[in-house]
Amino acid sequence: MSKAQQRRRLRIRGRVQGVAFRIATRDAAARVGAHGWVCNREDGSVEAVVEGSDAQVEAVLAFCREGPRFARVDVLDVQTEAPEGLQGFTIR
Repeated sequence: MSKAQQRRRLRIRGRVQGVAFRIATRDAAARVGAHGWVCNREDGSVEAVVEGSDAQVEAVLAFCREGPRFARVDVLDVQTEAPEGLQGFTIR
């Protein structure tokens, strides 16, 4: 993994709960070696934190712009944060 780590906090809105969005996001992150977590929010959105190299983070962002097969992503909000050195990628 690159020493230049990035961290992004994502809020994904649309039809993103009940469509395996969290599992698919975890799998997308695992494929590229990104770290972080993903969870459902009470307002029907999905929130995720992704850490890794520029390429790893961008790969997960690209996935989240589309989501899994039955999802519909209407809005993807992205905030940059300071990396915390997360390890693994979990579903909360």
